[in-house]
Amino acid sequence: MSGIRVLVVGASIAGPAVAHWLRRFGAEVTVVERAEELRPGGQAVDARGVTKEVIRRMGLDAAVRAARTETAGARTVDADGQVLESYSVDDHGGDGYIAEIEILRGDLSRVLYEDTRAGVEYIFGDRVVELTQDADGVDVVFASGDRRRFELVVGADGLHSGLRAMVFGPHEEFVRHLGLVLAFYTVPNEFGLDRWLIDHQAVGRSAGLRPIRDATQAMAIFSFAAGDFEVDHRDVEAQKRLLRERMEGMGWLTPRILAHLADTPDFYLDQVAQVVMDSWSSGRVALLGDAAFSSSPMSGQGTGLALVGAYLLAGELAAAGWDPKVGFAAYEERMRSFVEANQEIGRLHASSLIPGADAETSMDPHAEWFAELIDRALNGVELPDYSV
Repeated sequence: MSGIRVLVVGASIAGPAVAHWLRRFGAEVTVVERAEELRPGGQAVDARGVTKEVIRRMGLDAAVRAARTETAGARTVDADGQVLESYSVDDHGGDGYIAEIEILRGDLSRVLYEDTRAGVEYIFGDRVVELTQDADGVDVVFASGDRRRFELVVGADGLHSGLRAMVFGPHEEFVRHLGLVLAFYTVPNEFGLDRWLIDHQAVGRSAGLRPIRDATQAMAIFSFAAGDFEVDHRDVEAQKRLLRERMEGMGWLTPRILAHLADTPDFYLDQVAQVVMDSWSSGRVALLGDAAFSSSPMSGQGTGLALVGAYLLAGELAAAGWDPKVGFAAYEERMRSFVEANQEIGRLHASSLIPGADAETSMDPHAEWFAELIDRALNGVELPDYSV
């Protein structure tokens, strides 16, 4: 069956990535995004292990590498700026703490969008408000009033997925808060930052600066422990107030970095959370990326899960002749162990940053069990050679 119509909800990373493969396998793809345009900037995301092979198969290796942050490594510093530890981009074959392929989320989103825009319909500034499925397809109503019918729907709209809530149940059923909050935003590089990330940690808090391609700018990064996080993820001013409160008295360069909160163009703050679901599909609707299996930024593999998942979801659907029952089941079977390994790393990392958290199992790079977990998280998934 060719020319099958697929709606993808979300145009960050997972959405355009699955659109790429669905289109290559013969589907007619529409991507709807509630934002008016692609969001720039954002946190740095990484491609490690098997994810680099997916990017190569997409034909995007050169484009992705050209947009890298080109970070040389990371240094942890004390309150006076003295270096405590250093990590190079060359560590562990480019798959270490600072990955060989590190790119701002917004830049990777742009690469994927430019790759797919000619063959995929993109609708910005709209969202799904009603969805009804039957044995043969899915009827969708958009906020704009537009009504359409598709054979399949893929939800790739992130941690706070509206589609997941609509089809699978309320947010609270699936989201697991890991006790941390993460914030980041662009600031002028008035700190003499070179190609090295610098990070200052205190009890339950951290503040850092990350280099980006534009050397006149830098990315501020903050984290703090918070078991009672309740700020609306769309209320930016309340988020900024919370960040100022939690960073009070932090020291180091923190006051100077916070001084740019009022005029930053791309502030983001949210809970560090995972999405845990027994199934990522229901009938003719499937979830992908953070909407289905967020591993949290603490895993360092959210982008990898999105890109690998996109390849497997589209490939298994095509291999099953677009039968959602067969295709979705095969996608879940191939991805589940890979997801669980990355979520375990995310939980361990988050726990290590929270005062008083159970530290009996810590991220010991010299332990055999941890080395095995890392290998499963980087390479523990098979990539079939789907015919295109």
